[in-house]
Amino acid sequence: MKRTYYYSDELNDDFAGTKIRRKELPADYNYFPRNPVRNAFGFLLYRFIVTPLIFLFQKIVYRETFKNRKVLRKYGKEGCFLYANHTSAVSDAFTPTLTAFPKKAYILVNPDAVSLPVAGKAVELLGGVPLPTNRHGMRAFHDAVLRHAVEKHCVVIYPEAHIWPYYTRIRPFKDVSFRYPAEADKPMFCFTTTFQKRRFLNFPKITIYVDGPFYPDKNLSVKENQKRLRDVVYQTMTERSKLSTYEHRTYIRVSPESGLTPSGRTVDPVPAPAPADIPFVPAAAEVTASSQQTEPLPKGAV
Repeated sequence: MKRTYYYSDELNDDFAGTKIRRKELPADYNYFPRNPVRNAFGFLLYRFIVTPLIFLFQKIVYRETFKNRKVLRKYGKEGCFLYANHTSAVSDAFTPTLTAFPKKAYILVNPDAVSLPVAGKAVELLGGVPLPTNRHGMRAFHDAVLRHAVEKHCVVIYPEAHIWPYYTRIRPFKDVSFRYPAEADKPMFCFTTTFQKRRFLNFPKITIYVDGPFYPDKNLSVKENQKRLRDVVYQTMTERSKLSTYEHRTYIRVSPESGLTPSGRTVDPVPAPAPADIPFVPAAAEVTASSQQTEPLPKGAV
């Protein structure tokens, strides 16, 4: 049975469904720990346990296949950036490992991903690069992303920022995260997740299309390259998304005033309390993203 989602804001609506209490990251969060025992354990865990398990899971559950992944192999000795559409909380955490193989994928993740006591540590060991929870950590985060590129790592970014399960089109996204390849002067690629009908199951199979490389133009400024690279990736992914042949979820656009939740239920607006000695006049209050968090996060995390 298909599920229907109702949305009003393609840039900010999120359907991940996770309810994790976010842990505040310190401003001096260590993105490159030097503990040799920890790093050795992380290497063994990533290469010999997690990667094989991910391969089996993606093949069995999603029947995941890749098209044109060979373009990445030619740049195996360079640092690079890899952009993708955000369609699953689970698969989007696993697919970069197989896409970037044999390089390790360092994925920009929401701080929620490292907030759980045990699972959070595993995410860090396996290449999760958490976004800062306040502005004081932005400089360290920015420097860490560029350092990964300098050290010839593959940095994975989801510019749509929010998860829309099994969505078959590409949502508009900002150019903020495209500053990194523009500054680092490194090649960038994109992979587009598409969905196809399976013969006997309602659950779709996944086909991944890899495209690139795209390089910054040395004749343009960082700001100009930032916009140019964003547009190239958006157009490429939009064309690839047309290869989806099956919609496992239905998305319906509604006006913000409709009161519809993602599940389709109607929620009546809660009137604000009336000030003393002033007649109460009901009014619908609009809840914005800025009212829910005082420190906006950068775009592009899992």
